[in-house]
Amino acid sequence: MTIYHHVPRAFALLLSTSIAALAAPVAAQQAPAEDDARAAARDDYHNRADGEIVVTASGLTQLDTLAGTSVMQGIELQRSLAGQIGDVLAKEPGVTATSFAPGASRPVLRGFSGERVKVLVDGIGAIDVSNTSADHAVSIDPLTAERIEVLRGPAVMLYGSQAIGGAVNIIDKRIPRRLLADEPYHFDATAAADTAYDLREAGASADVALGGGFVAHVDGTWRQTNDVRIPGHVASDALRADLLADAEEEALEGHADEAEELREAAEVRGRLPDSATKTWSANAGLAFFRDGSNLGASVGIYDTTYGVPSRPGAGHLHHGEEDGAEHDAEGEDHDHAHEHGAVPISIGLRQYRADLRGTLDLGDGFFRALNTRAGYSDYTHTEFEGDEIGTVFDVEGIESRVELVQARRGTWQGQVGGQYYFRDFRATGSEAYIPPNTTDQWALFALQEVHAGPVQLEFAGRYERTHVAAGTVGFDRSFNAGSGAVSLAHETADGLRFGINVSRVARAPSAEELLADGAHIATQAYEIGNRDLSLEKAWGFEAFVRGRIGPGTISVAAYRNHFSGYIYQDAVDAEIDGLPVLQTVQRAARYSGIEGEISYPFIDSGPFRLIADVRGDYIRASLKDGTPLPRIPPLSLLGALEAQTERFDVRGEVQWTSAQERLAPGETRTDGFVFVNASLAWKPVRGNDSVTVLLQGENLFDVEGRRHVSFTKDFVPLAGRNVKLSVRTSF
Repeated sequence: MTIYHHVPRAFALLLSTSIAALAAPVAAQQAPAEDDARAAARDDYHNRADGEIVVTASGLTQLDTLAGTSVMQGIELQRSLAGQIGDVLAKEPGVTATSFAPGASRPVLRGFSGERVKVLVDGIGAIDVSNTSADHAVSIDPLTAERIEVLRGPAVMLYGSQAIGGAVNIIDKRIPRRLLADEPYHFDATAAADTAYDLREAGASADVALGGGFVAHVDGTWRQTNDVRIPGHVASDALRADLLADAEEEALEGHADEAEELREAAEVRGRLPDSATKTWSANAGLAFFRDGSNLGASVGIYDTTYGVPSRPGAGHLHHGEEDGAEHDAEGEDHDHAHEHGAVPISIGLRQYRADLRGTLDLGDGFFRALNTRAGYSDYTHTEFEGDEIGTVFDVEGIESRVELVQARRGTWQGQVGGQYYFRDFRATGSEAYIPPNTTDQWALFALQEVHAGPVQLEFAGRYERTHVAAGTVGFDRSFNAGSGAVSLAHETADGLRFGINVSRVARAPSAEELLADGAHIATQAYEIGNRDLSLEKAWGFEAFVRGRIGPGTISVAAYRNHFSGYIYQDAVDAEIDGLPVLQTVQRAARYSGIEGEISYPFIDSGPFRLIADVRGDYIRASLKDGTPLPRIPPLSLLGALEAQTERFDVRGEVQWTSAQERLAPGETRTDGFVFVNASLAWKPVRGNDSVTVLLQGENLFDVEGRRHVSFTKDFVPLAGRNVKLSVRTSF
C-alpha cells in the first residue's frame, strides 16, 4: 500500500516549501568557527550545568517549563535501561508501565495509558500500534536514547490533544545534532549482561565529520533475553486457587488428564514461559550545518520478536463455565477459555522508518527560527500461533510538523505551528478484529510565555481535525477538537516556584475505539467498538511547587481531571464465541492524584556528596457514580541514598508499592511488594566520565511483585533477583 496520494496538496506544498527553505543554507557561505561552536553548545546534552533542565521537545529556549517535567540521562539512564520504554521509566514519579510481557511495556502516566499517552521520537510519534493494545511493543530501542523526557502541562498540546496524561519524548542521535568542531569523530558504545533475563545486549553509534558542514551518523543495537526468572509461581495466589479448584472438579467428574494439566499449570514456577525476546536495530543519518541552520535526514530499521505469555490453564476451564465475574471492566484478568491457550503465542515486529529534521535561522525578525520535523514509517507486526501466522498488522504512516519560533520580545516569547498525521491500518488473519481504516489528522497549535519578573504565564491552544474512514464497513466520520491550557506561576527569590495549571482538552476517539469488532488476544475477550462515540472532553486542574530548597530540589504536583464522555471498555453480561464481551462506552469520570520528588544533599564537601532522594505518587480514579476505574496504579514510594565521589557512585533504593484494594467490578486484588535495589558505578578514567562501569543488584531479596495496571498481572510477575553488569563509553 502507499500513502503518498492521501497527503493534502496544501500540506505537501507547506512541507516541500519548508524543506526548500531549510536547504537554502547549503548555498550560503561557510559560517565562522564561533558559530559552529555555538551550534554545538546548543545541541550537546553531555555538558549541561548541574540542575539545569532543557526541554528539547518544546522548541523554546527556556530552561524549564511551568509544569512538572522529568528528564533522564547519563548514569541514571544507564541504571534504568530496559528493553521497552515503559520499564525504563517505571521508577519516575507518576509513571508506571503496562508490563504486558518483557517484550511489550508502554509508559502509564498518572494512570493514563494507550491513546492518552503520546510516545515521541525527537518530537514526533513512534508511528506504530503500541497505543492500540497492551500486547504491542513500542518500536523504539531505548539503547539508542541519549536522553528521555516526560512532559506535562501546556507544552504537551504542541504534540497532541490526546496526550491527557502527558508525553514521553525520546531524544536520540540518528540525525546528528551538532558539528564536531574539535574532533573528527565521536563514538559511543554500551554493553550489558544480567542474570534474571539472561540478557546479552550491545549497542554502538558513531558520528563522523565529513567536512564542509556535513556530519554522518551510524548506529546499531542487538539485544537477546531468555524466559525471565521469577521469584515464585507464575500464577498469582488467587489464580492458583482457581486452577486447583477446577482440577478438583475435573477429577471428581473422572477427567484425570484435564485435572493433572490444571495442577501442573498451577505449579509452574521459576521461569515465565514464552517471555524471551530478540531485538536489533540499525540507523544511518546525515546532517548539514551552516549559519545557525541545519538540515538532516535518517533511515532506520527496528526488528523484534517476543513471546506473549499465556494464562495458565487457558482452554481448560471447567466445561466452558461462565467466568464473567473474573473479568473487570476491561477484561484484564483473562479467565475465559481461549482458543489460543494450547499453543505458544509470539509476535514478530519490523518497522522501516525515515526521518527529517531541520532548523532555519530567520535572523532578528519577529520569528527567529523555522523548525521542521517529519517521519515516515512502514510497520508490519505478525502474531504467531505456534509456527503458524495468526494475524498480520500492516501500518503505513507519516507525521510532519512545522514550527515558527518567535524571538524574545522583552518578557514575551512563544511559537506557533502546524502538524499533520496520516495512518493507513490493515489487519488480516484470525484475529483481525478491526477493519482496514485510515486516520487523517491535521492541527494548528500555539504556545506563548510571558515572564514578568517573578511572575510567569504560559498558555497554549490547539485545534485538530481528525477524519476516520473504513470503506469496507461504510464508516466515515470527522471530529473537530479544540483544546487550551493556562499556567501561572510565581518564583521566589530563592528559586522556588509555586503555580497552577488549568486545561480544557478534547480528544477524538481512535479507530480502534470506534470500529473494533472481534476476538482480541491481548484482552482474551470479544471487543465491540462504538461508532457513535463523541469527543472525549476533560477539565484539568493542577497545583505545583518546584525548584530549590537550599541545596536540595523539590517537585510536587497535585491534580484533578473531570471527564465528560470518558471512553473505556465496559464488560457486558454476554458472550460471543465463548468469550466475554467488552463494549466501548462513554461515561463521566474523575481522576485525581499527587506525585512528587525531593532530592537533598546532606553532605556536599567537594569530591564527596551524600544525597537522599524520595519519590512517590498516588492516583484515585472513578466513574462519576463512584465506581472505581480499572487498572489504576496503587500508592508507591521510593527512597534512595546515594554517595558520589570522583570515581565511584554507590546507590541503595527501597521501592515500595502498596496493595491495590480499590477495585473496579470484576477486578482482583493485587498484593503490595517491596524491592531493594543497589548499584555501584565506577569511572575508571580519573577526571573523565567517558567510561562508566555499572554493577547493579535489583530486587535483591527475590520478592514477588505484580503491577496492578497490567492486563496480565495474574500470570506475568516482575523479574526476580537480578544482577546486571553494564559498560558505557564515549569518546
